[in-house]
Amino acid sequence: MEKLKTLGKIQTLSTDLRNKISAGEVVERPASVVKELLENSLDAAALEISVVVEKGGQQLIQVRDNGHGIPSNDLPKAVERYSTSKIRTIDDLFQINTFGFRGEALASIVSVSEFEIVSSQEDQEGAVITIQNGECSPITPSPMVTGTQITIRNLFYNTPARRKFLKSPRIELRQIIKSLKQAALSHPEVNFKLIADNKEILNVTSESLQERIASLFDPTYQENLLPVHLEKSEYSFSGYIGNLNLIRSRPEDQFIYLNRRFIKNRLLNSAVYSGYKSLTKRGEFPFFVLNLIIPPDQIDVNVHPMKTEVRFKDEWRIYHILKSGINDALSDILETVPYFGKFNPDINGAENRIAMPQESIIEQKSFSFPQGDQDKDQSHLQIERAKSYASDLAVRKEKTNNIDVENIWQVHKKYVVSEITSGLVIIDQHVAHERILFEEAMNSFEERNSSSQSLLFPEMIDFSPDEYSVLLDILPFLEKMGFRMREKEKYKVELEAIPSEMAWGSERSVIKDIIDNYLSHQKEYSSMQENLAASYSCHGAVKAGDALTKEEMRELVNRLFATKHPYYCPHGRPIIVQLSLNELDKRFERE
Repeated sequence: MEKLKTLGKIQTLSTDLRNKISAGEVVERPASVVKELLENSLDAAALEISVVVEKGGQQLIQVRDNGHGIPSNDLPKAVERYSTSKIRTIDDLFQINTFGFRGEALASIVSVSEFEIVSSQEDQEGAVITIQNGECSPITPSPMVTGTQITIRNLFYNTPARRKFLKSPRIELRQIIKSLKQAALSHPEVNFKLIADNKEILNVTSESLQERIASLFDPTYQENLLPVHLEKSEYSFSGYIGNLNLIRSRPEDQFIYLNRRFIKNRLLNSAVYSGYKSLTKRGEFPFFVLNLIIPPDQIDVNVHPMKTEVRFKDEWRIYHILKSGINDALSDILETVPYFGKFNPDINGAENRIAMPQESIIEQKSFSFPQGDQDKDQSHLQIERAKSYASDLAVRKEKTNNIDVENIWQVHKKYVVSEITSGLVIIDQHVAHERILFEEAMNSFEERNSSSQSLLFPEMIDFSPDEYSVLLDILPFLEKMGFRMREKEKYKVELEAIPSEMAWGSERSVIKDIIDNYLSHQKEYSSMQENLAASYSCHGAVKAGDALTKEEMRELVNRLFATKHPYYCPHGRPIIVQLSLNELDKRFERE
């Protein structure tokens, strides 16, 4: 029987298709392009780097530097895959002192964009080439430039599937700002400029790291930084960590560099967290900018094309050295910074930290920072427990809203306690007010603007460029909640009024926390409005430690039971605990 011939199913992919697939590992979005070009400029010893983008980098990305440039004859070779001037042999992989070395970045960018590169060396005539659809133009003379200028247009024009998944121009711009910030913090001696849609977003000149942090984030950061400097044999660590005034509700403002290369490493992050474990609560994250200098032969940066993942020869040794440096930095300042390390860990909100006896610090329990999916599971279980408890309360014969509001008192400035016929009811004042504010905020989005209270003295608030971008996105919703503000200077607003429910004195921290929470918890809520309402209610509500009058407690209880869901807060925490007489009798062994 003659065997049937089968057609082969395995085929070799075309060069063009291979290049586009490989490009996806390096060029994920416009910010990836900016990152790779910035690193090339820094490798070229540039001291001035300017970035121009249009429509979040989707329409135009242009990076210009004053580095040592590229010889004209090398321009076509520079955009070929696996072509580089930074390594020559396999041994060089263990002595890498540059950001780039794989020879993939420019080739990847070229394969998904319309590309032009102009470069010159010292006093030599400039040269230019353009590449489109894989076709490279001849080398032609160009007006002399100092260094290199790369222009990218119509990113992903030939890969529509990738272009379809890009976010809005404003969101993509935020990612570009993030890439600029990462580079600017590792090289404070370099001038960086960013222009987006003909508007200057960022312009920092050569300065110290401390000054650079203040320039990129907020002028107030400079006075809240603690220096870190430690040398152990061939390892050295330097940079700054923040005191408790720089604790934020999202882990975005954390930067670890390895030989000035931005990296992501959970173990090193945990080394920093360990120094703060008795000083912060769950869901709080410290600020830090740290650079680790380690001999190149002790590390492997050739793990992933993005080059943010590294392997260490002796990771745990580095962990312990860094942990020691953080502990030293914090211990030196404990007695000199007000309230640092002297606050009640049970009190919510940085603005309500209060002085405690020094010996109480010893009694504080250790703190574990959130660990991804585990925390999500715990949060889900918490919500389900709260809902289950609420359902149980709802079917009881005696409803908890039959509270004797005339016979009511406060316990430890945290809980409101009252009698009911069958026993006692205990209400958490913070989460009760949180539920009230949440529902009022949601109503303001749908029906009307909330009432405001004018500040006696309007407060000036500084923002970083990416924070300000977020503020513009959420400003219409903040105004509906009762915030009133107007722009005064670049990335600076004057806050004139706040929601009538909000206490004075915490305006700046509440606005900052709303921005942080909006960015870090977007996936947890069904809408932007719900996210903002939950964040505002959490940070605007009365705190544990706030004394309430009887009239305020009565109003709190009455308004709580006027809400749709009085038994659990927007984050799933229970609001009410009911203790029956039977439970109390059992505690006292009454039959």
